[in-house]
Amino acid sequence: MNIQWYPGHMTKTKRMMQENIPLVDIIIELLDARIPYSSKNPEIDILAKNKKRLVLLNKSDLADNKITKDWQNYYISLGFSTLALNATEKKIANRLSETVREIMSEKIEKEKKRGRLTVNIRAMVVGIPNVGKSTLINQLSGIAGKKGTPTVTGDKPGVTRGKQWIKVAKDFDLLDTPGVLWPKFEEQTVGEKLAFTGAIKDTILDSATLAELFIKWLLQENATALLNRYKLPENAINLPPHEILQAIGVARSFKLKGDTIDLERAAIVLLDEFRSGKLGRITLEKP
Repeated sequence: MNIQWYPGHMTKTKRMMQENIPLVDIIIELLDARIPYSSKNPEIDILAKNKKRLVLLNKSDLADNKITKDWQNYYISLGFSTLALNATEKKIANRLSETVREIMSEKIEKEKKRGRLTVNIRAMVVGIPNVGKSTLINQLSGIAGKKGTPTVTGDKPGVTRGKQWIKVAKDFDLLDTPGVLWPKFEEQTVGEKLAFTGAIKDTILDSATLAELFIKWLLQENATALLNRYKLPENAINLPPHEILQAIGVARSFKLKGDTIDLERAAIVLLDEFRSGKLGRITLEKP
């Protein structure tokens, strides 16, 4: 399967980031904890090289806990601060605010020595589609607004039209940018993993072929999860992926007219159950 992903608005979103990065103190980058390498856009490292960085490993509740810690140690070794989380957590706003203040403690102390009673921190959240950026922003804005309604502090100098600042706390503002910087990937496996997790819309891909690629990965890395979930015999690991997909269809009684197995439905269920964590906590890549 040849997966390509070259959005036409990449240049526009890159320019928007370049314009707004000087306005913030810290860049908060969301990654999918199941694919921390494939969901990381190297362009952001270039654009934000002179800024404080916080890497959030989101959806960590769906990922292997030990591997997530390995990824955290890896990014710490590169000089980034990290936090493993689930953007739907009710207390995530407080957790994140505290972490950001710790990272910016030097600036806060310096400003307080100059007589500033309140030191305001500005942050920008970036990330590719489906890593939970919108969910996180809604959670962060909800702590200040009523019933989850964002509290917008209005336009500020230098902010491109269409941007808005959200007041997360009295001393923490978040720059919400309309759009993200999507990655242009050269490695085919990166495209496959993004597709496995749903970062690329299923409507532009063949579900059965994608599911067979995922089964191939599972057979090499985590066959037990596959066998246990669909109650397949142990010798099923010796079958080719398309036959295993057929076996999943049989196990779930996904039949068309004439007792033909509905492979499309079996594929969709397999991918959905991986994405929702029903196959277990699975991470697709290690640091």
